[in-house]
Amino acid sequence: MIAVRNATEEDAAKIVSFQQAMALETENIFLGTGIVTPGVSRVFRDPSKGRYYVAADNDEVVASLLITYEWSDWRNADVWWFQSVYVLPEYRRKGLFRKMYDHVRSEALAAGAAGLRLYVESNNLPALKTYEAMGMNSQHYTMYEWMR
Repeated sequence: MIAVRNATEEDAAKIVSFQQAMALETENIFLGTGIVTPGVSRVFRDPSKGRYYVAADNDEVVASLLITYEWSDWRNADVWWFQSVYVLPEYRRKGLFRKMYDHVRSEALAAGAAGLRLYVESNNLPALKTYEAMGMNSQHYTMYEWMR
């Protein structure tokens, strides 16, 4: 039985390993634990940075995601951003992200959030299809970035 729950600090090592796997898989980038571990830990120490959720099959964590917040003065509410979504390969294409999305969406509605957003690598076709099948769209904005 898979359950979605708020992550705890006990999940941090698993989340770190997921972030490293995702970076390697999607962008061929190696993330060292010296940066990722304190980055993940900081979210647990400072809730204003965001909140992790995990999906567990019995007691085994098999997926995680991070929610961060963007203040919208147009809506006088936070927009919740999905980030760092990772699902173990053997659990993909089985509706797990949808289950996590529904859980987070319920919490966002209860908290008065204005909406949900995410960004995805433009060549990650399986992810694009998943998000579109859930009723999300990319028709409103194009994202630009500068990263050091």
